[in-house]
Amino acid sequence: MKTLTHFLTAAAIGAAGVASAATAATTAATAAAAPGQTLAQRGAYLAKVGDCIACHSAPGKPAFAGGLPIDSGHGIIYSTNITPDKVHGIGSYTEQQFADAVRKGVRADGTHLYPAMPYTSYAKVSDQDIAALYAYFQSGVKASPYAPPESKMGFPFNQRWGMAFWNFFFADGKPFKPQPGWSPQVRNGAYLVEGLAHCSTCHTPRGFALNEKASNSGEAKFLAGGELNGWPVPSLRALPRWDQAAIVDYLQTGRNKNSAVAGEMTAVVQHSTSQMTVADLNDIAAYLKALPPAPASGAAVKPQGRDATVKKLSAAVNLTLGERLYLDNCSACHFVTGKGASRVFPELDGATVVNAENPTALLHVMLAGARTPSTDKAPSVLVMPGFGKRLSDSEAAALATFVRQGWGNTAGAVSEKDVAKVRAKLEAK
Repeated sequence: MKTLTHFLTAAAIGAAGVASAATAATTAATAAAAPGQTLAQRGAYLAKVGDCIACHSAPGKPAFAGGLPIDSGHGIIYSTNITPDKVHGIGSYTEQQFADAVRKGVRADGTHLYPAMPYTSYAKVSDQDIAALYAYFQSGVKASPYAPPESKMGFPFNQRWGMAFWNFFFADGKPFKPQPGWSPQVRNGAYLVEGLAHCSTCHTPRGFALNEKASNSGEAKFLAGGELNGWPVPSLRALPRWDQAAIVDYLQTGRNKNSAVAGEMTAVVQHSTSQMTVADLNDIAAYLKALPPAPASGAAVKPQGRDATVKKLSAAVNLTLGERLYLDNCSACHFVTGKGASRVFPELDGATVVNAENPTALLHVMLAGARTPSTDKAPSVLVMPGFGKRLSDSEAAALATFVRQGWGNTAGAVSEKDVAKVRAKLEAK
């Protein structure tokens, strides 16, 4: 079962707000099919940009036939069948009905989709790209008669008509609008990020009603990071520790010279960003680097502590429990420097996930491990083993505390209670 975090990260066809996206069509380089490319072929590419397969495909079921269970926190939502089956899918949809489902969040029968779908992002998809997606899902996808289970939401969330009120207060149905001064490359990157790639669904902070607190690049909180389902989500604004090439490398392969993908972003890289063209990935990177940086969050990094940590770990004398556990379990890959190996073992010194105020993501990786996706540019899968069965709660807390306070890191200590909470969630899955 997927969590709402995954749903928001990799949700596919769904939307909010009707919009005539003529502005996007004339300003975004991706609005038209490439020379020699049919409309359906263009749509197939766009479906990868939108990561449609991730939520609309369930294990053991045909692609795009739906049925993936998503734990919303208020009940279970099952993704819909978006194959061209005329009974259980969207085979009987007209293009306008398809557009309404994608950009208004309303199905052909008038039923509202739940706002866990990234409506405000898909409202910005251009008319041309909607037409391409429609052509692909009608002619390029194999029809499946599978009928997904009905969503099982508790009251009052099972009253779908109430979604109209949520949309009224929180959904911005405006078309994509480029900011003054953007180059064509940055405009296209912004169109992809704000629209089909729906990066804001995880990387923009949310309000009390799970509403995004910003809807476009002109707002300071857009892509500024936050927390979702207990996980710290980093800011994407400017990405000061990465240059443009590092961003492209990460999106294309799931790793770069500083870091490696983990958690829900793994599926996004595998099914979506690794399938995008180098030109589009460079446009996305240029756009992210063009954004003004967000206010600093998490603990500050102080380089002056690095030498002391390296010296003590190298001497291996009078070690604390956390330091001893690091040498026994981590140093073979991340080394006494905490710098790891470029494109193989991620850096721990200065890493965002390490210095986040909330240690949940770090603890999750420590206990459950992580593995990079296999992509065309990086087919080998790199695996970090999980240490959940090897470390007690007190040992994991001591190790995490050392990592968060060693080298230049200055994050807060981790308690046994913090570890126990993450372990309980992992065991529940």
